[in-house]
Amino acid sequence: MKTQTKIALIIFLISMSTIVLLSASVYFFIIRYSFADFYKRLEIRGVVTAKAELDREEASTAVLQEVRDMHLEKLTEEMEYFYEITSGKTFEEEARQLQVPISFFHDLLQNGEATFQNKNTFYAGIKYESRKGPYAVIVSADNYYNYHHLTYLRNIFFIGIIAASLFSFFISFVFSRQVFNPVKEITDKVKEISSQNLHLRLESKNVNDEISELETTFNNMLDRLETAFATQNNFISNASHELSTPLTTIIGEADVTLAKERTPKEYIDSLNVIVQEAERLEKITRSLLFLAQTGFTGSTLKFDKVRIDQLIWDVKSTIDKLNPKNKVQLNLSLMPEDPTKLKVKGNEQLLLLALTNIVSNACKYSNNQPVTLSIDTIENKVIIVVKDLGIGIPETDMNYIYDPFFRASNAKEYEGYGIGLSLARNIMRLHSGEIQVTSKVNQGTEVQLTFPIGNYTIG
Repeated sequence: MKTQTKIALIIFLISMSTIVLLSASVYFFIIRYSFADFYKRLEIRGVVTAKAELDREEASTAVLQEVRDMHLEKLTEEMEYFYEITSGKTFEEEARQLQVPISFFHDLLQNGEATFQNKNTFYAGIKYESRKGPYAVIVSADNYYNYHHLTYLRNIFFIGIIAASLFSFFISFVFSRQVFNPVKEITDKVKEISSQNLHLRLESKNVNDEISELETTFNNMLDRLETAFATQNNFISNASHELSTPLTTIIGEADVTLAKERTPKEYIDSLNVIVQEAERLEKITRSLLFLAQTGFTGSTLKFDKVRIDQLIWDVKSTIDKLNPKNKVQLNLSLMPEDPTKLKVKGNEQLLLLALTNIVSNACKYSNNQPVTLSIDTIENKVIIVVKDLGIGIPETDMNYIYDPFFRASNAKEYEGYGIGLSLARNIMRLHSGEIQVTSKVNQGTEVQLTFPIGNYTIG
């Protein structure tokens, strides 16, 4: 059963249950009221009749008869009965004649009043102290109101419930359809979207409701998917180019060398070219493997407590080996005295790789001008800032700096593969951290790495 049908059925059942319950309650209380009112009317007739018939004062009898005729409506099949109450009388014969249970008389004698219903005939009895002595005065009549009016009311309720059920069914169907129409429209539109037309978007009606929020969320997801597909296509295109270039050079150099016999020097020169291109190919392959590895969730990686201050000293040591001409300066003035605020939970080798790439780029693109590496802490976060005075990144290129193999337009003359920032961002994501890059052309670049202090769970 579809959700739309379920909701329509639920609304219909709730509506009908409410209507039936309300109708039954109204009918029940009206019946109780009508019965109590009719018994009261019978008791009043009993009192008036008893005064007129038993006390027999001429003046009062005439007045009572006039009041009865003027103000008391004649009831259908109305009958009055008077039975003298004497010691030892059981009233069994009277109960049999009136077709009432003997308990009716017992209640009347004990409580001073009693009521009984036999189908549509109602009996009301009172104990009346007349001048002649105590009497059991009983008045009976058919309840015309119960027979006709309540039957009419019951028919109205029955017809009303049928009409309400049809109306409720119609409203439930229309309401559920109105609610699910936007969802159906979204479903139909989503079916049209594939990897070939990720530019399509859901039309948002700018209404502040759940459907609009769903449309916005889905459109945002499509934005991310479109960006991911574009990035993937760009990655494949650039990776193919970067891998094919050294392979083509190696194969071409080998073919040329093998075309005829060469001198030892020519063989050595050819092998040197092959080795250089092979090393270049090895670096690209290793970078791609690291990039692929850091694109996973990190659940298979080992994470321990890492001291950030020790990490930057290791980075400095690594950079000194790779680039002896570097001018990396460590700024420890903002470093906290409490060592626990410098501990993060992570993989030391990956963090060393990410930070080394960033610092190495800072040295390279600033032509070995001074590069500042500093540490700071804010609340439950530890921050590493790498600042250089290099060529900077053009503003038009800032949106693409994390794309694999992308290189800024002013960095073509520098050797590199455009993988460093992509790799660093993946590593930061594995560590629940953030990376922010700000840059101005010919003024330098600042890279800020923010880590939560090591009290969280990885993977």
